[in-house]
Order: sequence, then C-alpha cells, then structure tokens
Amino acid sequence: MTTHRRQLLTTTLGALALAAFATTAGFVPAQAQDKQVTIGIELPLTGADADSAGRIKNGALMAIDDVNAKGGAAGYKLNVNVLDSGTSTAGQYDPAQAATNAKKFVADPAVVAIIGPEMSGEGKAMTPILSAANLAAITPSSTNPDITDPKFAGQYKPGGKAIYFRTVTTDAYQGPNMANYMRDTLKVKSVYILDDSGAYGVGMSNAFEAQAKKIGLNVMGHDQLDPKEADYTTVLTKIKGLNPDAIYYGGVAQAGVKVAKQSYDIMPTMIKAGGDGMVDGGILSGVGFPAIEGWYCTQATPDALDQQANADWVARFTKTYNQTPSLYSITAYDAVLVVADAIAKVAASGGTVNRDTVRDAMQNAKTTTLQGEVSFDENGDINNKVISVWQIHHDTNNPEDDVAHQYKYIGDAPQAPAS
Repeated sequence: MTTHRRQLLTTTLGALALAAFATTAGFVPAQAQDKQVTIGIELPLTGADADSAGRIKNGALMAIDDVNAKGGAAGYKLNVNVLDSGTSTAGQYDPAQAATNAKKFVADPAVVAIIGPEMSGEGKAMTPILSAANLAAITPSSTNPDITDPKFAGQYKPGGKAIYFRTVTTDAYQGPNMANYMRDTLKVKSVYILDDSGAYGVGMSNAFEAQAKKIGLNVMGHDQLDPKEADYTTVLTKIKGLNPDAIYYGGVAQAGVKVAKQSYDIMPTMIKAGGDGMVDGGILSGVGFPAIEGWYCTQATPDALDQQANADWVARFTKTYNQTPSLYSITAYDAVLVVADAIAKVAASGGTVNRDTVRDAMQNAKTTTLQGEVSFDENGDINNKVISVWQIHHDTNNPEDDVAHQYKYIGDAPQAPAS
C-alpha cells in the first residue's frame, strides 16, 4: 500500500470511525480496506412475500451501511450478497431455491454469516446445508420452532453446533400466546383454524390449536388451504354455518389475501386473527379496506417501532427507502448488529475472522440493539420471548399499504399459559 493511499484512507475514515471501533478491536485504520467480509441476505423478493421481504432487506442494508460508515466492524468492511428465494413458479418463497441459495453462500469463503431467511420453509431447506459448512444464519422473522428444537438436531443441524439464530422468538410462544390473548382479552370461546399448508403456517396453527384446547377454547375445526387455489368460499361458508366466535389463520400472504377478502364477504363481523405472516404491505393493498379492518396479528418480538428512542431511526429509514419500516425491518437491522459485533469480538481477541469464529461469537452474543439486548440460548433462540399484538385500523392519513401506520400496537400477549 502506498503512502498516498494510506493517507487517503485515514482521512476517509475520520475521527468518528476511530472513536467507534478503535477501542473495541484495536484496528489500524490504514489497513481497513484490506479487511473485507461478505454478509449474505436471503429473502423471497419475488412473489406474494415481496413487500415484507423488501422491508426486511432494507433494514439489513441500512445496518450494513451504518456499520461501514463507522469504519466497518472492527475495521472489516461488510460487503453484501443478496439472493432471492422467491420464484414465479411458487408464487412466493420456494424452499428449493432457498436450498440452492444456501449452496451458493457456502461456496463463497468470504461469506461469514447470512441474514435471513424470512420464511421457515426456507429455513428448513437451508439449515442442513449451512450446518455442514458451519455457516450461521440469523433470521429476523422465521419462527417455526422445529428448526432449533434439539429433538430435530439430526435433521437441521447435523454439524452439531447451533447454526440458526433468531432476533425474534418462535411459534412455540407466538401461537399459544395468541390463544391466551383471544380467551383472556377478546373473550373468545370458540374458534375455527385455517393454515396455508406451509412449514410456518402449519407449525403456527398447530401450536395455537394445542394451547387453545388446553385453556378450554372450543376448536370447531382445522383445515389446510392450498395457497394457489383461488376460491376458499366452500370452507368459509362451512365455518359460517358453525358460527365460531373467531377464525385463526396460520400462514403468509399468498393464501392470506384470499382468506381475508373472502371471509369478509361471507362473515364480515367475525373476529379474525393470525400471526406475523399477516403483517405485510402487500396484504393491506391486496385485501383493501374495509375488508382487512380489524384483523389481529401477533409479531414475535416486542414493539420497537413506537419507542421514542427509535423515532430518529424510523424517520431515517423512511427517508432512505421511501417506505416505512416494519417491525421486522428492525429485527433485520438488529441481526446485522449481532453479526458485526461478533466480527468485532473475534478481531479484538486476535482471532481470524471467518465463518467458524463468527458463529462461535454469535452464540455468546450480548448485543445492544434497537429492540434491547439480544442474546441466545444454546439452540440459537433469542432469550426474549415477548409476543406483541397488533390490530389493523385504517389510518386515512397514510398510504393503505403503510405497515407502520395501518397496524396498531395494542399490547403484549399473556406469556404464561392461561389457567
């Protein structure tokens, strides 16, 4: 490196970068441009999930830009490689494409960690591949508990170590806690359950059903839907005849748009609820008001969107990307902070920064993020188990697909099983 290049780089980094990272990792600014790693981003950017995936992607990109603006993670510049897991054939996320993407990330030794996937069906396809290469993923939104359950370790982490980390909690809490909320707060006594036959939807709805029965709700039925089918009126008309107090839907946008539209036509006043798969600008625009009005949705993390401490971040995101963030934009941002913190800790210890050392540092994370401190148990699950509850209320002062304004935080679901 020439003297001129050293002077130029030192000037570019500036005092802010030195203050942020020199103490943590003791890096030499003039060497920063020689230190580079790649963060993979894997999301369904094509198809029915594109809106929510795009907001997640932008949250991750914003964090990467912020880290790099401060001189990198202990002087390591974060490069990014974004791969799309959505296909036109599937019309949404495609597990086969997700597996292909995992192989591409594994083949690139510069990739030290992955942000994503969004969907649990992707996660189930990716984790055996990632585990064999000891390449960690940290998902900001995938909630199926099987992937990190020790009972399924042979299937999802054959390499032995936790490989799938989360900045959200799992459906082992999201589904059951919503059952508690429906009984204790909404005073629901009977419910009919639908799911979209995907890994997330099935797991979520089964967990909801088990807790609903445990706490005395009358589960009047549970049907699976084909997400590519256009007309659900037969099953919805059957549900209307049974007259439950509520419908619970486990699934994502492809089927969710049709469930919401058609259930409004058939039983407009019935209580309707779902999980975080129903939090999506594409669902808002695809269903429209008043049909989507009143839906209850859980999200597998505390409310960080409405916190005053994050107001400047929300405003900056909105200005940068010309869209408001979702709550999972925040958990994606936080996921990058965890990876960057892991890189910094490896560098500070004098270790070699690679996927093995970064994974080990992520396992021991105690990272300050927008949602608070993020740390993991031995399986990679976040230690915070809060489930927040949201309801869709039409805010006519903002665009109808604006997830930050059309979904209103109304409280947290009861965490302990209701008696």
